Amino acid sequence: MIDKPWRSGQQGKVPREFLESAVFSNLGAKRSSLIVKPGHGLDNAVISLGGSKVLVVTSDPLSVIPSIGMKESARLSVHLLASDLTTSGVEPQFAMLDLNLPPEMELPAVGAYLKAVGDECRKLGIAIAGGHTGRYPGSGYTVVGGGMMFSVAGRDDYVTPAMAKPGDAVLVTKGAAIGATAILAHSFPSTIEKKAGAAMLSKARSRLRDCSTVNDARAAASVGLRENVTSMHDATEGGVLGGLFELSSACGLPVVVRREAIHVPKEASAVCGAFGLDPLTTLSEGTLIVTCRPGQVEGLRAALAKARIDSYEIGRVGRRGQGRGLWVSSGGSKPRAHAPEPDRYWEAYADGVARQLG
Repeated sequence: MIDKPWRSGQQGKVPREFLESAVFSNLGAKRSSLIVKPGHGLDNAVISLGGSKVLVVTSDPLSVIPSIGMKESARLSVHLLASDLTTSGVEPQFAMLDLNLPPEMELPAVGAYLKAVGDECRKLGIAIAGGHTGRYPGSGYTVVGGGMMFSVAGRDDYVTPAMAKPGDAVLVTKGAAIGATAILAHSFPSTIEKKAGAAMLSKARSRLRDCSTVNDARAAASVGLRENVTSMHDATEGGVLGGLFELSSACGLPVVVRREAIHVPKEASAVCGAFGLDPLTTLSEGTLIVTCRPGQVEGLRAALAKARIDSYEIGRVGRRGQGRGLWVSSGGSKPRAHAPEPDRYWEAYADGVARQLG
């Protein structure tokens, strides 16, 4: 399956072809201790520490989104990292943070951001082991740096998307376009209120606290890793369909889902409609994709419900020999291959900024 071409000037994640030619082909020295190396759909590296212990590591951008303020920007940045790491089923333990801030960001604001980062890490049990903080020309909002999060775990006490098994049930939490809904509603409230009304704007803005899969992954892991819950992956850029395609790429098996089974909250539909976005292919930070053995669906859903997290069974992982990639049915139709589509979220965000300035 070939990806749709990357448009000139497109923002966000680079195309799969570029990952293959420029990233995955330039990974430095080979080390046998690197158990899980970079690959499509793999958010965490796993490194052997010798004996029965491994190091689980992830990285992601850090952001400051002026429209949501320093505290919420810091919380979101911490949870973006922690969400990736906890898809392994392992609790986050340590972080390294590199802040390259715009010169116009005053030191009191920097201090407020750092305090909020520290507070959120403390709540999650994460120790900040080091990093870098500075202001530099050429830096700007919203991405202001990058971070790493890592944990020590037992050799058999984690999962990756590559571990999904034939016949597994596929579930998602919360629904589609959670991240895009929350951030666009906070960034461009007048646009949403004009097109969808004040009540829908309020509901969309309330989704900001749902932009994390930490509790989702914790609840899923409680059902039992590997034996019952076989893999987890959070749907970020590219949305739910993009995340499902990445899952298929990682495990080397086809993933077959029903489009109508993927829940789209009313506020997500309204916000995406206002910006011309497809809810199933746009930023969905806060949505966890989980695979589990068929007999464990009820137990998994019960664990998620106990944590007050909605979940939806949307399909199955196919068998070996049936191909690979994402296959989507609609209204009872025969499943069709779905190629990943470029996420237009950043384009919509830039358009919204331009309209405000205009």
